Amino acid sequence: MPRTPGATPGRAPLHLNAFLMSTGHHEASWRLAESPAHAETDVEHYKNLARIAERGRLDSLFLADSPVLMGDPGRRPAAKLEPTVLLTALAGATEHIGLIATASTSYNEPYNLARRFASLDHVSGGRAGWNIVTTAGADAARNFGLDDTPLHRDRYRRAAEFVEVSTKLWDSWADDAVVADKERGVHALADRVRRIDHSGEYFRVDGPLNVQRPPQGYPLLVQAGSSEDGKDFAARYAEAVFTAQQTLEEGIAFYQDVKRRAAAAGREPGGIKILPGIVPVIGDTEAEARELDDVLDRLIVPEYAKRQLAERLRIAPDDLALDEELPEDIPTEDEIEGAKSRYTLVVELARRERLTVRQLIGRLGGGRGHRTFAGTAEQVADTIEHWYDSGAADGFNIMPAVLPSGLEIFVDRVVPILQERGLFRTEYTGRTLREHYGLPRPANQLFDTAPGSEGHAGTVLAGSAAG
Repeated sequence: MPRTPGATPGRAPLHLNAFLMSTGHHEASWRLAESPAHAETDVEHYKNLARIAERGRLDSLFLADSPVLMGDPGRRPAAKLEPTVLLTALAGATEHIGLIATASTSYNEPYNLARRFASLDHVSGGRAGWNIVTTAGADAARNFGLDDTPLHRDRYRRAAEFVEVSTKLWDSWADDAVVADKERGVHALADRVRRIDHSGEYFRVDGPLNVQRPPQGYPLLVQAGSSEDGKDFAARYAEAVFTAQQTLEEGIAFYQDVKRRAAAAGREPGGIKILPGIVPVIGDTEAEARELDDVLDRLIVPEYAKRQLAERLRIAPDDLALDEELPEDIPTEDEIEGAKSRYTLVVELARRERLTVRQLIGRLGGGRGHRTFAGTAEQVADTIEHWYDSGAADGFNIMPAVLPSGLEIFVDRVVPILQERGLFRTEYTGRTLREHYGLPRPANQLFDTAPGSEGHAGTVLAGSAAG
């Protein structure tokens, strides 16, 4: 494969994703004068962010989502547009950058979701990605007629079958199924479109999908859970992993663990790209960057943030004293059913650095457990390169504290340094998101094998042609 322009020969190219969240990842960013008052539902705001990220030649952008209202809407922006709908608008405003959306396997059905992502991949010309999540929390469960969230391991079992059904549905059309032969009056070859006849523990789906195979074969499959079940799931299915790691040592350990699990699952470890999150606050000097960070932290409403922290820790807000460390008698990870890895990260951060609740709130306010870094553009580039060269990352999930300014500064100041160092592309060389990440287009499991083999499971539609 030809090397990416700007990348050093023999050195795998760095991957950069822009994680976009309304006015920015710092919870107080919305209070700044520069922040759009209604950013969370302003399509033009997101189009502008997408164009900025594409100007920097970033691999992709990412929109998170949850099937429940997150946080107190009285204190900070909490609304979210449905991400695949928003990404369809962004597809028309951009030409190259990948478009990744979160969608839950807990509160969707494979047929509808496979169709949505296939449609987005067609609309964007092969730039769609799916961040696969299992959703925890009784508040989400009650939006779907359930009293409480399913158990952690059960959610991952459902997710595994969900992905397997989705890939079968994307494969239910052969790549050459549509011939559009006007002279013969044949639009598609019926023997190249097949039912999947899936019957499993959680789903029964006949198929085929009612849209042909996506340009990429499958959208890029992304995963963000770092629990034991999450890492096993990533090893089986993920092609990119978004993760939160506070220290270089933790980052290296996570990277090696996921790659080892992938190899044990029979996969090529290089086929999974690990992207830790980083929240950069950039100034002309380190002192200026730290002052910008402090300004944001001073805008946090402590009582609101304390309630959020108490909810994450599964304890009462009154059990937290702002100027004291976390109490000793909080639940263990084994007692937590949702977001296990993030729970552990927060508790270990507080214990390791002996942070008071007020200090912990400040540390979490910028990135909810992702690593925050205040410094110059050169220092941000240095830390990215150090983690990359140390074997802790294949790239980074860039999470600007404030939008749009934080993304503009990263693109205009940090990206050129990474390009000068031969770490990052100077031009796009591929058309699809998979090409940006250096990943192959997957074979079709129903059609791309020898006749009579297991890959030919599925029911051929009646007749020789479909119109």
